[in-house]
Amino acid sequence: MNRGRQRVFPARLASLTGTAAFVESFCASQGVAHGDALRLTLVIEELFTNTVMHGHRGDCDAPVRLRLRLAELHVVLHYADRAPPFDPLQHGRAATPEPEVDPMQRAPGGLGLKLVTQLAANIGYRRVADENRLRVMLLRQA
Repeated sequence: MNRGRQRVFPARLASLTGTAAFVESFCASQGVAHGDALRLTLVIEELFTNTVMHGHRGDCDAPVRLRLRLAELHVVLHYADRAPPFDPLQHGRAATPEPEVDPMQRAPGGLGLKLVTQLAANIGYRRVADENRLRVMLLRQA
């Protein structure tokens, strides 16, 4: 079984370039298709941005732990932060755009978690001690 790779980043928006480089390096070394790497990067970017902006209410040095591993049909992301308790699955399911509202006229926010739940083949949340923990499985396309 693939044990994968793990990295810890400070909860700062400037860390997003590092998370993207981590994903790129992992995917290249494991032969993961470019499209799958892009989807994984998008998921991490959304989760990480929410942790910083909504969980911590701005940049801080709290750790965000990313662990990536390859399964036979999936790329698996284990995401952990120390922000206040927040189950993104409850919010992602509730974030449904109003069909009669022009997307250019709607208030910003709320759709990123919906996107994450739609991209994931399987997603689970647990609060363990002082951490929010997510396991996101993305079905490999190639």
